[in-house]
Amino acid sequence: MSSIQTAAPNKNRVWTLIALIAVASVANFNLAVANVAIPEIGLHFSASQTQLNLVSVGFSLGLAGTVLYFGAIGDRYGRKMLLLLGMGLTIPASLLAAWSPDIQVLIVARIFGGVAAGMAFPTTLALITALWNGNERTKAIALWSAVGGSMIAVATLAAGWLLTFAWWGSVFLVTAPMAVLALLMALFFVPSHVEETTDPVDNLGGVLSIIGVLALVIAINFAPSPGEGKVTLVSGVIAILALTAFFVHQSRAKDPLFDLTIAKRRIFWVAALAGMIVFGTLMGVFYIGSQFMQNVLGYSTLKAGAAVLPAAVAMIIVAPFSARIIERFGSRVTLLLGYFFLFWSFIVMLLLWDEHSRYDVVALAFVLIGIGVGLAGTPASHSLTGSVPTHRAGMASGTADLQRDLGGSIMQSILGAILTAGYAAAVASEITSSGKNVSAQVASELEKSYSSAAAIAQSHPQNAAEIISGAKTAFLDGANWAYGVGVVVILIGALLVWAMFPSRSKETELLDRYQVIDHDVVETTPSS
Repeated sequence: MSSIQTAAPNKNRVWTLIALIAVASVANFNLAVANVAIPEIGLHFSASQTQLNLVSVGFSLGLAGTVLYFGAIGDRYGRKMLLLLGMGLTIPASLLAAWSPDIQVLIVARIFGGVAAGMAFPTTLALITALWNGNERTKAIALWSAVGGSMIAVATLAAGWLLTFAWWGSVFLVTAPMAVLALLMALFFVPSHVEETTDPVDNLGGVLSIIGVLALVIAINFAPSPGEGKVTLVSGVIAILALTAFFVHQSRAKDPLFDLTIAKRRIFWVAALAGMIVFGTLMGVFYIGSQFMQNVLGYSTLKAGAAVLPAAVAMIIVAPFSARIIERFGSRVTLLLGYFFLFWSFIVMLLLWDEHSRYDVVALAFVLIGIGVGLAGTPASHSLTGSVPTHRAGMASGTADLQRDLGGSIMQSILGAILTAGYAAAVASEITSSGKNVSAQVASELEKSYSSAAAIAQSHPQNAAEIISGAKTAFLDGANWAYGVGVVVILIGALLVWAMFPSRSKETELLDRYQVIDHDVVETTPSS
């Protein structure tokens, strides 16, 4: 263990927290800003459902692949430096996405934006962990989690409003001024060095983690696409090899990127997996829900954006209560309570969302998932940071970000892939049962996505009503497949928390023990 740098006491923590939340808000805004624009992007580029999945998930893919590595670099070379660099690079990434000439460039721009956020986002939670302690830290994390989660809904509303008078690229362009403001706030209010280590960075581990995560998400997205078996197989093999090499290397490295000794702590790994499911279901619901409201219910982009606001309001209202429940009953009870509401959100979508759904039914699902994430998001992040020493705050914050971003990208990819497969199967079944002579080319376009079917309908006005009706039915079939899988995943997560996460008294005992162990390690290890 090398020496730790410590900043002078921060005299204006309120503004520091506002600045950190502003930076996190830019990243969270970018996570969801594409969702409402997906139908228009699909029409503009005649994109497949898989390509649309990658546009939506590309940002979280770039973010999830890099947060561990950049978290460690921030621990070593300066968290504020990476924070400023990440916000600075967000600006050209936004411009590139806004004016992408084709769908492939747009996907790359989204991933580039995620990499930029990967520099800044882990820094925010790492600094909160280093600057606040005890109940103050819990409250700061609750506010950080609630505002961050609600920004996903705000992004959906902002994008819907922009699309009423501007082109699809405007939804990406709006993040540029937000990044400028966050950069300036961070420059003036965030301290330069707080609890940073001088341990060397595990660069090999960083590269392996990036390759493994990127390949895994790509394999999941391409798995249901016809004719993409080779891409799926190659990506899957690369993911397995890279992630296996990563964990083997971490077990042997002198200064690992991901300290497996800490990761084996029960509070750490259970909270990490539980959080991935929590934030993953949120991203999956917003992704599918935005398309459902526009494609099936016929909502305008503005109405679809406004429709998710109940989730944001619920998250903001519930988050402070989450911190209080943790203090009184512990993280286990709070997590299970959050999972209860997540479960009923998916049940509402599975049983009650159809082409005749009233808005109150749509809003009910969003309120339930907002309450669920508001309750479960805080203990998921709090447990991670509480079980890790401050000099490893980058690892803790990186893992907490993985909850949101890797969990979001994997769950969104899985649910999106299931939606794709269900949609394509339903369209193929409709074509077969209709007995109509449909060319292979037209059938392929119809099976690609709802947007492709809408484009076909525009070019065949005499059959437009029939094509759109069939596409709506197929979309609902695919969406129901996805909701069903979501229910199963939530139940698995709840079972994991119930069986493996410690009770309140045991949690307090374990956290105290971790603190003693980590203090002894720092005291007994010579500094360089």
